[in-house]
Amino acid sequence: MVDGSNEQRRADIRPVKEAMEDELLARPGVVGVDIGEKITSGEPTGEVGIIVYVKEKKKEGLLSEAELVPTTMEGVRTDVQELVIELQPVMQLMQENVRVDTTAYPSLRGGISMGPSRSVRLGPPEVPVTGEYTFVGTLGALVRDRVSGDAMALTNFHVACVNDGWQVGDRMVQPGIPDGGDPATGEFGSLARAQLTEGTDGAVISIDPASEWEPTVEEVGDVAGTSPAILGAAVQKRGRTTGLTFGVVGSTDATLSLDYGDGIGEHTLRRQIRIDTDTVRSDRFSQQGDSGSAVMDMDHHVIGLLFGGSTDGSTTFANPITVALDELDVELATHEPEESLPLDPSGCSS
Repeated sequence: MVDGSNEQRRADIRPVKEAMEDELLARPGVVGVDIGEKITSGEPTGEVGIIVYVKEKKKEGLLSEAELVPTTMEGVRTDVQELVIELQPVMQLMQENVRVDTTAYPSLRGGISMGPSRSVRLGPPEVPVTGEYTFVGTLGALVRDRVSGDAMALTNFHVACVNDGWQVGDRMVQPGIPDGGDPATGEFGSLARAQLTEGTDGAVISIDPASEWEPTVEEVGDVAGTSPAILGAAVQKRGRTTGLTFGVVGSTDATLSLDYGDGIGEHTLRRQIRIDTDTVRSDRFSQQGDSGSAVMDMDHHVIGLLFGGSTDGSTTFANPITVALDELDVELATHEPEESLPLDPSGCSS
């Protein structure tokens, strides 16, 4: 866990960081702004400051004036760190057949492959070869509509919607088509609503009456509810690609500018959760295909909705779960407590 002095230092830095982050994001090559420890010679120094993520770190003499990041901002030290950040769905040409977790589960649950039944036609420079591409990510958790109480499946906007061609009613399949899913037999529901805002990259799918579901996450167990992200806390996630992995909450202050591709373009997310990989237990926390996973604490409370990560596997980012649920107007589904049987006058269950 993070000690109290670091917590106070982060609180002092936060208004400076938030006031300056748009100016920093406008600089060429900058992809994110965060609060964290300064790194020197590959080692954390313990000094907390404003972290500026860049696609490529260059020597100062090779930088233009527009690219230079000040060493301090309003008295706060800055640290430039190289981090290539990407959204983490998988897209494949329809004829390709690269599979990870290809299981067609008898009942829907978190941590499993899913994707839209529709394909998207893409061409260079987004992809090397022009063609019809299908997409796959992860079903994060089961949720309930706050008005109707109906069960729904939670994932990312960029998994379920893909681009600006989406519409309510788009059909979803489990497993996703790149994982061998067949829309003729594997469709489980329809896109109900989606949000791409400064806080959330999320979507919910209504579940067909014939589709069974359970409020669990594969390899983890029953979902206990929600919890805020706590700095330094151990977390886990189960995703379609990397399975069950482990990490540590490194920040709740990440602001990222990411390319959402066809028809959407650059989009900024603010006050996001950063997860640093627990390299003792996992090679990486996430990879392409894990988008949509539920990030959980070790007591099975969901803290975030995974949407992206670094290409080197060191870092993953997630929407705060309460923000995502509020913007999608849903609640996490959990097992309802069993009602107690009434007692007869003798004190025995009837």
